[in-house]
Amino acid sequence: MRRWLIWVPLAAFLVVWGVVASGLLKPGDRTIHSAMIGRPVPQFALPGLMPGRPGVASTDFGKGKPRLLNVFASWCLPCIAEAPQLMALRRAGVEIDAIAVRDTPQAMALFLRDNGDPYTRIGDDKQSMAQLALGSSGVPETFVIDSRGVIVDQHIGDIRADDVPRLLEALEKAK
Repeated sequence: MRRWLIWVPLAAFLVVWGVVASGLLKPGDRTIHSAMIGRPVPQFALPGLMPGRPGVASTDFGKGKPRLLNVFASWCLPCIAEAPQLMALRRAGVEIDAIAVRDTPQAMALFLRDNGDPYTRIGDDKQSMAQLALGSSGVPETFVIDSRGVIVDQHIGDIRADDVPRLLEALEKAK
């Protein structure tokens, strides 16, 4: 009468195997979709981190020209890796503003000296409040902001050489 119980382990194995196989054959979408895309830049005003250089505020955006906003830190290794690509974007005429997360002027001066300085403005985000308002979960992250001050794209992680054309295209569309 309880002979069917002998098949329960096999049935459980087949169910688990089916779930694993379906995940291997058709992996889930691992793209992180930003909730900020299509929204205006959130309100913030950060003082300049570097002496003699302006900070960055949400009112700096939406003045008729698309821009990049890079969230980074001098202590961030992927930020060092993306520095050459940011310099390439700057040479292509892209205006890049930055939010420096939990950083110091001394460490930032060394970072900029060693890796190049593509930034127009660098805001000092000591408590990560602007970073969190942007929906940024870490460094580096880069936002494409259109000519009206609306976030149209978010690049999570370091910018690699093959990302530069896509960012330039996004900036062109954001005019």
